[in-house]
Amino acid sequence: MRPFKFRASSLGRIMTDAQAIDPALLTEDLAVISRKTKKSDEEKAMLAPLKEQSLSAGAKTYLDTLAKEFVYSYERTISSKYLEKGLMVENDSIELYNSVFFTSLEKNTERRDNEWITGECDIAAPRKIIDIKSAWSLDTFPATALQAHDADYEWQGRAYMWLWEKPEFEVAWCLVDTPPDLIGYEDEALHYVSHINPALRVTTVRYQRDHSLEDRIKVKVRAANAYIEKAIRDIVEQHPV
Repeated sequence: MRPFKFRASSLGRIMTDAQAIDPALLTEDLAVISRKTKKSDEEKAMLAPLKEQSLSAGAKTYLDTLAKEFVYSYERTISSKYLEKGLMVENDSIELYNSVFFTSLEKNTERRDNEWITGECDIAAPRKIIDIKSAWSLDTFPATALQAHDADYEWQGRAYMWLWEKPEFEVAWCLVDTPPDLIGYEDEALHYVSHINPALRVTTVRYQRDHSLEDRIKVKVRAANAYIEKAIRDIVEQHPV
């Protein structure tokens, strides 16, 4: 079986820190050290790589889903009004971004991959990758960079920087009108926002490329593939054909 290449948009699912080292990675001596309440710096250094190779409970749940999808040849699709708006107004959000920053950027349609990951970024500018996020409403719109930070989006961007060899990643949260059919019974004043100054309707947060974090991605992807292979074997063995 060929190794899974993880999508940039879902990379954050496997990058979360494990609470403890996977017991399968511990020798008897290291298991003794791991149980110590107080550890020396040398002992901590011995355990650190094993902690990096371990997967969190949330990551394992996600990987179990991927294994099931592989065995049963299906792909779970997730839909919501939030995602639907994002798809419907993507061009509006890009136009808003261009008007605020005096650019003429266009939607990217190229997908790239390497040995570990795959992804299709929103915009590949000359020196940075830009990911356009369309806020659901004025109430959910992040007004500051701190509010706009999201660990999953950061990992998504780090994948894009790696794939496109760019030094910077920018998440741009854009606030544009919601299509009427999606609003439902919510307050329309929170969804019709074109009257607000455009500069107040784009919030950006930036990340710089870090090669050491790309090495960390490689470690997690290897661990994730090993877990998926075992999960697939478990399903197949429990359902002999």
